[in-house]
Amino acid sequence: MPWRERGINLIYRAATGGGRLRAVLTALGGTVFLSVLVCSIGLAFFLDRYFRLPHLCSSPWQWLIAAPLLAVGLWLWAWSFLYFLKARGTPVPFNPPPRLVTTGPYAYVRNPMLAGVFLLLQGCGLACNSMALTCFFGPLFVLIMLLELKWIEEPELEKRLGAIYTDYRRHVPMFIPRIHSDS
Repeated sequence: MPWRERGINLIYRAATGGGRLRAVLTALGGTVFLSVLVCSIGLAFFLDRYFRLPHLCSSPWQWLIAAPLLAVGLWLWAWSFLYFLKARGTPVPFNPPPRLVTTGPYAYVRNPMLAGVFLLLQGCGLACNSMALTCFFGPLFVLIMLLELKWIEEPELEKRLGAIYTDYRRHVPMFIPRIHSDS
């Protein structure tokens, strides 16, 4: 069985299975995600110093650009996280809410929590004047998460939720909200 189907089936078994497996995999999945995120940031800062990469912009400008990204990213992440908690689930795919969350930020995009993390990464890179984080590790993290969502999480959601998720996916964009006009 290819790795992709194994990943889909692992998440499906955990999400629909007993509490013990779900709890262990949730702790493990959350730890791995946070570890990869923190290591990416740390490695970016190390490479900035090691290769003496140039700063992105001068001090007042870096904060004028970074502060809104950090604020919006943190707000979006927290707002999304609260909706998952209200629905009695976690952001870790092994322990999702029992039903599809389509309210709050999830009415506008399918992955607002990750959109918030992406904004936080870019804001952190700019605030710290990190060329490696802003131009390489941040975009690489986004690409890896995008591939994981498309190849594993979304097929698992379709398998578990069926037509409800398929319809939601068809009408709600992944990260960037649609601008609707009334005309």
